[in-house]
Amino acid sequence: MSRSQPEYHLLMMRFVRNYVLILQLLLLLDCSSAFSFVQNDGRVCISLQTSFLGMSSSAAHDLLYQDQQAAMERRALKEQELLSTKKVKELKASKLKVPSPKSGTGFGGGGKKASMSPMQRLASEQAKIVHREGVIRINKALSSDLSDKLREYVLEQQSIAAIETEKDLTISKIFYGVENQRKHRCDLQLSLQKGGFAADIGGDVSSIESHVLADALQELLGQDGTLRPLYENLVTMDGEFYELATVITNPGSPRQQVHPDLPHKEVAPLYVIFLALQDVNKFMGPTTFLLRTHTAKENAIFNDYSQKDDQLVTADSRLATLKKGDAVLFDARILHCGNANDAEKGSDRALFNFSFRNPKVVGSLGYAGSIRPGYTGAMTLGDLSKSLDAYSEGDKKSFEKYGDGIFR
Repeated sequence: MSRSQPEYHLLMMRFVRNYVLILQLLLLLDCSSAFSFVQNDGRVCISLQTSFLGMSSSAAHDLLYQDQQAAMERRALKEQELLSTKKVKELKASKLKVPSPKSGTGFGGGGKKASMSPMQRLASEQAKIVHREGVIRINKALSSDLSDKLREYVLEQQSIAAIETEKDLTISKIFYGVENQRKHRCDLQLSLQKGGFAADIGGDVSSIESHVLADALQELLGQDGTLRPLYENLVTMDGEFYELATVITNPGSPRQQVHPDLPHKEVAPLYVIFLALQDVNKFMGPTTFLLRTHTAKENAIFNDYSQKDDQLVTADSRLATLKKGDAVLFDARILHCGNANDAEKGSDRALFNFSFRNPKVVGSLGYAGSIRPGYTGAMTLGDLSKSLDAYSEGDKKSFEKYGDGIFR
């Protein structure tokens, strides 16, 4: 007897739950058997494989992880088909002009808006787009020269992280955040110390001429930073510095499933930056954003399996192919996904990634974010601004009080 779509999905959810429970039991018992799960023409099949006698708990865990990844990749490809029923347009920067201050009447003039600087007025218009669409593109947020230097620096740090984690896998969470185990994809958590890993281990960094990360943050969030007024508008100076990383994908990285970054909240809890450190073309896994899906209504539809596919078919999606130095700022509730970095036509893609938390939202966000543990809750936009001001005035140790962010 055929089942309705909600009944089928409920059956699937129950089955997968039981499947995971069985595998967890195997891990606890160090059982030598393994289960494999396949879905074929709508029918669910499970087979017990007894040929893996002597399988360790680690091997069973790897098997479960591989099965989960394979299922996620199949779903991601299905979602790509659904989104492709409509032509996906490029995410373009909005053509905004700095609005003139409005003249006021009576004593005191135009009030708050009249006293705003041109950049603050522009940020106010940008914030309106973020609130309405869930995402905005900002061209040339970081200079080409600094983008090149920061890319070279983070890829060097990634190479060091790969060597160190190969020696000792248990330290991987020091270097990597929420993308800790993804194939050909990582989010490299960055140190605020000049020299990065060299400073982490107490090495001599006196010969390192520049503090590339601080220079980049200065250009973006310093007193005259390209993104500073917009973040002040969205989270105020009390917004917590919530993430500091670089998202790196390599050729062969699979497409992600469509997702929001965190459980839905009525008030926007987090505003995230992806900044391209090189040109990002369609073969390098650019991010797809589904406009206006950061609302409670759209989130409810996304979580309803009977409506989810239709939502993707009708979505107004945009592809964030970017030029070097361009950025996208997005509400973390918006539906989005990273596309596949093509194994043959793609190349290494590095996106500088940071975010600030909205102080109006209290309690857990349900999302830890990608930042070294010692930096969690350690600073606000105001704190970072003070350190950047000191740095710009010649204090090269302005970030030392925050350390390397590693718990020892």
